[in-house]
Amino acid sequence: MVYVFLANGFEELEALSPIDVLRRAGVETVTVGVGGKNITAAHGVKFTTDIAQDEIKLGDNLEMIVLPGGMPGTNNLEASANVQAAIDYCSANDRYVAAICAAPKILGAKGLLNGRKAICFPGFEGDLKGAQISAEPVVQDGRFVTAKGAGVAIEFALKLAALLTSDEKAAALGKSLQCR
Repeated sequence: MVYVFLANGFEELEALSPIDVLRRAGVETVTVGVGGKNITAAHGVKFTTDIAQDEIKLGDNLEMIVLPGGMPGTNNLEASANVQAAIDYCSANDRYVAAICAAPKILGAKGLLNGRKAICFPGFEGDLKGAQISAEPVVQDGRFVTAKGAGVAIEFALKLAALLTSDEKAAALGKSLQCR
């Protein structure tokens, strides 16, 4: 199972691309509202999430969490004790943590990118404390996946699908979406 955390001010493409692609791949993907189940994205689009943050269950069936960027969405995610607990759980239990755009700064603040390759939206590199900043638009280093921004949201989503299913399934999804 994957939790995709949505907080007020999140970037729509960075959340919806992973949700859509992972669900197409057959991966159980649950949207989690930070601050309630009704969330307003960065460009005014309103969403109702599957569950609220206090309903998450950190356990064996959790394979990955996804942190979309956008402002102030990233700051709202970072301020959430539930999001912080999910990051800590995944880090301690060898689960994937995926963050795009500004959201990798949350991982940087926790020291989780120290010595790892990572990428973020230009201007946030200083927040990725100790990371080796990559030139690639989507970067995996161990169980951490980071991406540059909305323009690479499908590529990011396909990488997540490949990690949770197979490279072949992700390639087929990319072809069906006309991106490969």
